[in-house]
Amino acid sequence: MEKKLQKWIKKIQKKSDPVASNDLVTYYYKEIYAYVYKKTLEKELAMDLTQEIFMNMLETIHQFDAQLATFRTWLYQIARYRIVDYYRSKSHRQQMVVEVLEDENHQTESFLDSMLMRFKIEEIESFINTLGEDRQVIFWLKVAQQKSFNEIGLLLKVSESTVKSRFYATVKLVKNEFGGIAYE
Repeated sequence: MEKKLQKWIKKIQKKSDPVASNDLVTYYYKEIYAYVYKKTLEKELAMDLTQEIFMNMLETIHQFDAQLATFRTWLYQIARYRIVDYYRSKSHRQQMVVEVLEDENHQTESFLDSMLMRFKIEEIESFINTLGEDRQVIFWLKVAQQKSFNEIGLLLKVSESTVKSRFYATVKLVKNEFGGIAYE
């Protein structure tokens, strides 16, 4: 199967071959969809993100280098970054606000507190997005996806202690910038 995958990849890289593109997407679709669904727990969202991941894969396949990583690893990296981007995105935050607005049991005082917190969260998100990519990825995987330090280490291929030190260094920067906000 590995030779067939390499053949499809080369055809896509050289000629943008639509048949090879279809075969490659079909081969990995269920696996990537399952991964995305596991991270989002929403069928429609997982389908949309999976489609975006494969579109990105086809647009950037000329950058794939088999000497640096396997194709599967490269594809999972695209998926991982797309999921993190989604959780950082405005549409995700807007969906969270819509959910608050639609909650009929939400009392006015609680709603106002929630909205103030969301504005503070947007400021923190903007700050986090100015930091290095490794810090951003670790922070969003821990906070937005509630991954354990061990899981993040396995995903990023770094030690758990490295993940912890980078995460807590980022939390310290946030505390310094925003006056004592703590991560529980």
